[in-house]
Amino acid sequence: MSVLLFMIPLALFLGLIGLAAFIWSIKSGQYSDLEGAARRILIDEDPE
Repeated sequence: MSVLLFMIPLALFLGLIGLAAFIWSIKSGQYSDLEGAARRILIDEDPE
């Protein structure tokens, strides 16, 4: 039972960190250009 008193707050804290990182990535524009990334992988560049 004492393990739960440690693990539940730890899980909530890690979940909040993940949520904050996700919100930060949305606000910084990480998901704004999904088509560009999909097309860049198809560009064939010849090595010089």
